[in-house]
Amino acid sequence: MATTTAPARIAPEQTAEGTRGRRPVSPGRVLAWACMIIIILVTLFPFYWILRTSLSTSRSLFLEPGNPGPVDFTLGAYKRVLGLASTADAQAEGGSGASVDFFLYLRNSVIFAVVATAGQVFFSALAAYAFARLKWPGRDVVFFVFLTALMVPPIFTALPNFILIKNLGLLGTFPGLIAPYFFMTPFAIFFLRQFFLGISREIEEAAKLDGAGHWRIFFGIVLPMSAAPITTLAILTLINMWNEYLWPLLVGTNDQSRVLTVALGVFKSQTPQTGPDWAGLMAAVLVAALPLLIVFLVFAKRVVNSIGFSAGK
Repeated sequence: MATTTAPARIAPEQTAEGTRGRRPVSPGRVLAWACMIIIILVTLFPFYWILRTSLSTSRSLFLEPGNPGPVDFTLGAYKRVLGLASTADAQAEGGSGASVDFFLYLRNSVIFAVVATAGQVFFSALAAYAFARLKWPGRDVVFFVFLTALMVPPIFTALPNFILIKNLGLLGTFPGLIAPYFFMTPFAIFFLRQFFLGISREIEEAAKLDGAGHWRIFFGIVLPMSAAPITTLAILTLINMWNEYLWPLLVGTNDQSRVLTVALGVFKSQTPQTGPDWAGLMAAVLVAALPLLIVFLVFAKRVVNSIGFSAGK
């Protein structure tokens, strides 16, 4: 006797297998997206205006200041910044005609930022390890006192540092430029100490049982496990060093030690009769920002992972 089986009843939510139902569009979601889009546009507008200004001629900018697009489109500003334009061409577009050794200043900025970042991150990691993992009398008190340096504005230490560098005869040199930033800073130590405290002590104790000392534990265990926060700190420090202005202005007294941020101020001061060369200045700002943009794009994923790890602790 043949038997028949009734087809299994399929739930409505299973009819479209492998597809996900769409979330209903609520007024709250629409408002959130609208606010986010407005914030993004407001944030990106200054960068668009810089680009628009850099693609215009300085003479035409004063004739049509409210034009939303490039006024008399040209790449002459970038040629002036990179030293590819003649004096006559620069003056014809509203530039000062003064020469700018852009690549020399770019090299100085790279040396200053990279060396200062490498030294600051390395010595701050050593100090953070001492505060987080080593036991010694008065450790917490010393750490608290050290953190009070975060409340001291950098402008207060600029004059004593300048006098010290001047007495050492290091004005106009890279050692004098880098020295105040090369060693540990309170923020960097505090930042790394928080991560070092989260590392399991069992790993450290197992390494000690194998005969490892503090140096071997630091370089062989702690640093590899802290690659994400160290990379994040390095990027933040690099950005800060790249944008530094006051100290390089005080110490960088010649072209061989003048960094790009100070050079942009000098470029702005070379004013033609019609006014500042805003097109050339904006072009220089964009070109100067490219190295930082490349660094961030390369390490963006690592930075996001580090922030996520910090939030999950």
